[in-house]
Amino acid sequence: MNELPLYSADEFRRRALNQNGNPVELSWREHGDHLLNPLTIEHVEGMKLRDAAVLVPVVDDGEEAKVIFTLRTSTLRKHSGQIAFPGGAVDPSDDSPEMAAMREAQEEIGLADIFVEPVARLPHYLAATGFRITPVLSVVKRGFDLDLNPTEVDDVFEVPLSFLMNPEHHVRDSMNWQGMERHFYRMPYGSRMIWGITAGIVRTLYERLYA
Repeated sequence: MNELPLYSADEFRRRALNQNGNPVELSWREHGDHLLNPLTIEHVEGMKLRDAAVLVPVVDDGEEAKVIFTLRTSTLRKHSGQIAFPGGAVDPSDDSPEMAAMREAQEEIGLADIFVEPVARLPHYLAATGFRITPVLSVVKRGFDLDLNPTEVDDVFEVPLSFLMNPEHHVRDSMNWQGMERHFYRMPYGSRMIWGITAGIVRTLYERLYA
């Protein structure tokens, strides 16, 4: 049987369905920058967290899949001006994190759900801003047109999956946050800087699927 190209959407789908490590419900502590910040995670666990979901949209581009990112506007209350995946809080009307992530992608960037195939979930990401985030891995077919919501998104761009899954591009850094040293990943891509929650999710994706 022919092997699928390593960074194709088909191979991404296969790996997403056969992830490394413990089941996603049990393993959020074991990945990404959660491993780097045990004291912060202990603090966040004691908070009342709101459920949220983000869509990790992997675009089927033959042998070289791309990942869609957004640049949040500078006027948003939380994570303003940062690079993010489409997503937001899970509403009572959402039947699942998948529904919430796809709804938010439609609202934020106009990505119609007919182009989106939810495939699997990553472990939760617990954010110090008060959210328990479910990353929803998805494959996106070409043919979509995007329509950005100007109150939430300044720009949208794509990054090759092969770039993101190369650990040489995962730079460890730290900063002072609320009196504690907070460690995080950042991933420079041209003039863009992917960091914070988004980089933590990308790092988890690497550890679960490609490490």
